[in-house]
Amino acid sequence: MYGDIKIAPSILSASFMRMGEDIAMIEQKGADIIHVDVMDGHFVPNLSIGVPFVKDLNKIAKLPVDVHLMISNPLEELPWFINAGAWSITVHYEAFEEPESGIPQAIQMLHDAGIRACVSLKPDTPVEVLRPFVKDLEMVLMMSVYPGFSGQSYIEGTEDRIAELVGMCDELGCEVDIQVDGGISEKTVERVAAAGADIFVMGSACFTAADPQVAMARVRELGAAAGAQAAEGR
Repeated sequence: MYGDIKIAPSILSASFMRMGEDIAMIEQKGADIIHVDVMDGHFVPNLSIGVPFVKDLNKIAKLPVDVHLMISNPLEELPWFINAGAWSITVHYEAFEEPESGIPQAIQMLHDAGIRACVSLKPDTPVEVLRPFVKDLEMVLMMSVYPGFSGQSYIEGTEDRIAELVGMCDELGCEVDIQVDGGISEKTVERVAAAGADIFVMGSACFTAADPQVAMARVRELGAAAGAQAAEGR
């Protein structure tokens, strides 16, 4: 939330046939975080990777591993992913039948394991639902596409939702990192950074770029300038 800009390439857009090489590449070319999308084919209409992959990734990763769980039974599977190792784990608000009780349980499980606790919202979920939990979170992931597939276009108006979250945090006297995921590139980063986002998930904009290092550096530069200007005006 108007903090240091961090770039988190999503390896969902990497080549699964040369995953090790692609991870080494983003580590060498300026990434700050490795973003891992876990999809179960139920919560979202796609399948990706699971616990064994995350466990092996944590053995070789030189950067913090950020696991985004797009699964329908997070409380059941959180212990598996906690044991696999991660710097940060995100659960979806919409994945809980009773979020008022389920999300505090998830937060406690993560904090007991020394892992950052994060909650994600789909584009049509009201930001206000986070009010009971946001003071206990390290990060909120604001989806700027509907989760499930890489390469989607940014949903206009996500910046307004980020600004609403910042206003809520100001009202409650707390701060969280704000991550944004979906269609982030040099064409969209300025508006979300100005609204208060500070961690940017890059998928195809990184891995299909002619030069991923240039692409990540450009997003960082534009995001930092927009965020700094907005922070000065607060």
